[in-house]
Amino acid sequence: MAFVVTDSCRDCMFTDCVPVCPVECFWADDRMIYIDPTVCIDCSACLPVCPVQAIYVEANLPDEKKHFTELNREKCASGTLVNLTEKRDPLPGAAAKRASLGL
Repeated sequence: MAFVVTDSCRDCMFTDCVPVCPVECFWADDRMIYIDPTVCIDCSACLPVCPVQAIYVEANLPDEKKHFTELNREKCASGTLVNLTEKRDPLPGAAAKRASLGL
């Protein structure tokens, strides 16, 4: 898996990354978006458009975020998520979360 969604996405779910993905590799629960490593083609289109900098190249994950690689894999394989294919409104409080991240 080359790209991983991390905790900056939790409870905001800006979906700017979804419409730029050519293979529909984004999945979501009610709090966060995940990247399916079996579908992602490592195009990196999502990386620059994430407004909360939640997406990382797996090799560049800070140590404290490395567990998100397995979390993305497990969540996408669970069969319990919704496949995102278009941009949606962010969750209530998303702007405040973005501000709290200093972005």
